[in-house]
Formats: sequence, structure tokens, C-alpha cells
Amino acid sequence: MSSIFRVLPRTAAIVALGVSTSAFAQSQLQTQITPQMRSEARATMQACRADYESLCSNVAPGSGRILACLQSHAGQLTSACARALPRAQALRDSAVTTGATPK
Repeated sequence: MSSIFRVLPRTAAIVALGVSTSAFAQSQLQTQITPQMRSEARATMQACRADYESLCSNVAPGSGRILACLQSHAGQLTSACARALPRAQALRDSAVTTGATPK
């Protein structure tokens, strides 16, 4: 699995599986991540995969670090990734607001 998944709001699902949480907490977390969010996260990952690999592969995933790295290289991104980043940021913000991913 690509590290870019950990940056996107879909991160919450990975975090839920990777962290020792109760079944109840994990169930609530999964309900906060909509199928639309998962779909948009996958689309962003696909649009930015090459940019991530060439510009940010050395960045430790988590807490939005890869998204921040991609944003810091805005002038070097492919047009597809540059178009996808604002939505990726909005999805991450939404996941933070709902408590689906840490701030």
C-alpha cells in the first residue's frame, strides 16, 4: 500500500486499524468516513502518486506531512496533482473536524 494513502482523509481508516481502539470506537470512526471521501482520496492518490514518489517519498507519513510536502512543491507538481490538492486539503480538514483523523 502506498504511503500517500496515509496523508489523505482515508488515513482515518488506516489509523483506526493501526491503533488499539475498542470495537465501538472503531465502528464510529468508520461511519465518519463516507464512501465519497474514500473515493476522492483514492482519486487524489492516483493523481499525485508520481509527484509523491519524486518529491516527498522521504517524508514520514502522518499528521498531514505528505500533503504539506506536496503543497510546498506547488510549482513542481503535475497539473493533475495540483488540481487535486485543494480537494485533498478540504477532505483532510473535514476528517479533522469530525474527529476521524488527528489534527
